[in-house]
Amino acid sequence: MAAYIFLIIGVLLIIKPTVNALFLSEIGVEQLPVAFLLVALTAIMSSFAYSKALAKFSLKKLVEVTVISSVTVLLCLGLLIKFQLANGWVLYFFYVWVAIYAVLSASQFWVLANMVFNVREAKRLFGFIGSGAILGGIFGGYATSLLAPFVNTEILLFLSAFLLLLCIPLLRNIWSLRVSKLNSYKQKKRTVSLSERPLALIKNSKHLTYIALIVAVSVLVAKLVDYLFSDFASTAIQDTEELTSFFGFWFSTFNLVSLLVQLFITQRIVGIWGVGFSLFLLPFGIFLGGAIFFLLPELSVVIFIKAMDGVLKQSVHKSATELLSLPLPFELKNKTKSFIDVVVDSIATGLAGFILIFVVQNLALPSVYIVGIILILVVVWGFFIIQVRKEYFKTFRNNLQRISDRPEKNQRPNPKQVTVVEGMRSVFQNGSEEQILFMLGKLMEINDKRFLPNVQALLEHPSTRVRTEAIRNLYFLNTGAMVSNVNELLNTDDTALTLATLEYLLMHAQRNSEVVYDTYLDHENSSIANAALFCLAKETRDNFSLTVLYNLSGRIQRNIEAHKKGLAEPDTFPLLLKTIGCSNLDRFYPEILNSLKSTNPEIVRAAIESAGFSLSDIFVKELIFILPHKEYRPIAIQALQNYGVKMMSVLTETAKERLVPLETCRLVPIVLKSFNSQLAVNHLFDLIKDQDLTIRIEAVRALSDLHRENEVLKFDQRSIVNLIFDECRLYHETLSAMHNQIIVAYRNRKRSQKEVTAEERDARAGLLELLERRLDTGLERIFKLLGLKYHQGDVEIAYQGILSEKEEARAHAIEFLDNVLTGNLKRRLLPIIEESA
Repeated sequence: MAAYIFLIIGVLLIIKPTVNALFLSEIGVEQLPVAFLLVALTAIMSSFAYSKALAKFSLKKLVEVTVISSVTVLLCLGLLIKFQLANGWVLYFFYVWVAIYAVLSASQFWVLANMVFNVREAKRLFGFIGSGAILGGIFGGYATSLLAPFVNTEILLFLSAFLLLLCIPLLRNIWSLRVSKLNSYKQKKRTVSLSERPLALIKNSKHLTYIALIVAVSVLVAKLVDYLFSDFASTAIQDTEELTSFFGFWFSTFNLVSLLVQLFITQRIVGIWGVGFSLFLLPFGIFLGGAIFFLLPELSVVIFIKAMDGVLKQSVHKSATELLSLPLPFELKNKTKSFIDVVVDSIATGLAGFILIFVVQNLALPSVYIVGIILILVVVWGFFIIQVRKEYFKTFRNNLQRISDRPEKNQRPNPKQVTVVEGMRSVFQNGSEEQILFMLGKLMEINDKRFLPNVQALLEHPSTRVRTEAIRNLYFLNTGAMVSNVNELLNTDDTALTLATLEYLLMHAQRNSEVVYDTYLDHENSSIANAALFCLAKETRDNFSLTVLYNLSGRIQRNIEAHKKGLAEPDTFPLLLKTIGCSNLDRFYPEILNSLKSTNPEIVRAAIESAGFSLSDIFVKELIFILPHKEYRPIAIQALQNYGVKMMSVLTETAKERLVPLETCRLVPIVLKSFNSQLAVNHLFDLIKDQDLTIRIEAVRALSDLHRENEVLKFDQRSIVNLIFDECRLYHETLSAMHNQIIVAYRNRKRSQKEVTAEERDARAGLLELLERRLDTGLERIFKLLGLKYHQGDVEIAYQGILSEKEEARAHAIEFLDNVLTGNLKRRLLPIIEESA
């Protein structure tokens, strides 16, 4: 994977200086804004087209097509240049294609990385793999700088095509080693899909809004700086080959300096001065360069301004921006990051082209005016940083108050006096168990080594849960010497703590992991030995060679036989089941199937959890059959969630086609609700039209809960209104049937016992009771649907008023709804509501 991204970025840093030099030499810097606009439009359109292609074709096919088409473009352009056929439109196409290649290839790589590595592997390895991108940038830029004076431009393009072609065997090798062994559930779960309505998420969060605005202004300033840099460079250097060498040298130098800053300076700046100061460094550097430019308008000053952008943006500013999103929930960040990085970036690029065309070029303004625009934008940038810093502390404070046992509403923390770092340390030292666990969860996202001593101190905390989360944090925090007292944590009866400790020991063992396995796989303490076997299963589930090396299959087989013969402790069998689920060895899956029918609740729970770990197709129906059992339902829902978004389609189809008993089908909406996503809403709308009224009421209740818990989800208003009308029609039919039965019952009172038997009277009484319950559930469905269209709190208050025994409350509820409802809904609903009241 590191070699793959090295080639991708290396090729980019060869062709980018080349295309810049060709474009500026042949077309001129005055046409660069037009190229910016074309890049923005093409990027936005291609992102939507690519998302639709990703839904229809496999990632492997798309990546191969992308690489092969890129190689073809490079070869064709090389031939056009060799035969001097590269005219204006070809260079426009090449410039836009390079920009799209930069976005698309990097995006495809990280989607592939999410499929190849699980979460645990990703946190440990993505830093190393990402270094391949930086090294590729250094290699590509310096290679271009050194080769450009001695070889023709087409040779650089042919070299790029050759290097890019090497990605094909790398891709196929990676795919066969890891991805091809994942079934459809695992592949779908690990594939990063498009964000669900990210714009709505950003609009509903001031914090995210300011982050997006900062990204937009920074990109806008960067494009104006890039134009200024290109303008001065093309004016000073007329020869195309020399200009290519110039761009290659400086792009690589910026990457090299950025790497040095990232390794040796970034952590100190962010750690000592905090997020606010770190965010100000980049705009301050550009502002300083712009001020100097007014005194000395030379190429050297422009290089300084470009250096500020090229060096600080990928080091200090990048780290500060990542830390800026620390208080936000992980799911929220995950759903909006790609939108901000791609779409916002593209829109800002197009805006830069618009400014250059219609403001600078049309008015024939000199370069000093461009610098003036940059300085104005930097001031706006600074204002957004001040605002986002306020939201940063506000969000953090709200999170702390939410988890606090006794929030002090009257005491307002002063962010100027207490830094976030000090606040986190204070929680680690003096916080409650829940506060400490919350902070440890946040620390897992940023892996900030400044908190290493605080986390180490928590290893002696009286709470087992705190010690468990502390050792899990150390797994990612501590890359140096191993904590001395970590072995003491193994002397506990808590399985979770034992597992976390062994994972930590394995991380420090690195290539000598066999020492850890040799020590603990055959440990005299069966709990430790089984925990070590579980760790081995997790580490080797996608690695066949390690599975064979440590004879995972044989060890599991021996443990199974020991349990069957009564030679093993019974309380270790649940962990053995989880080991089987993580092992990816389907030959042992019958043990899980048999355990699902056990009379021991602990074994059944472990079997359900193990089935969820396996992501195997054979357990899907078994997990669905478990749903009617209340004691196992929560863990069964979690196991089904592990299968990812594809499971929602399976569940919906199961309920609609009645592939399981009706009692089980009625629980499907509860499972769909647990996914808490826009796709879950869509599937629940499919079930809301079911013939079974219980499925319908459960689907409506699930939608109502989702609407309450997640305000950014969207509900089709037209469908909601149609569903309310359907419920009104059903309500009238039920009411009509009920009235008919009341009339029949009234007439039967006057008849003799011979004319109307006791069985018939009882049957009609039961039917009346059933119809009355149907009216009640129908009214509930109507109000739940109304809560999806109008303000949910208002509708719920009105519903409670309708159900009240007080006549005054019912009257006020009807009057309230008369003002809330509109149009046909009021006309159709008010009569029903009045009769119900």
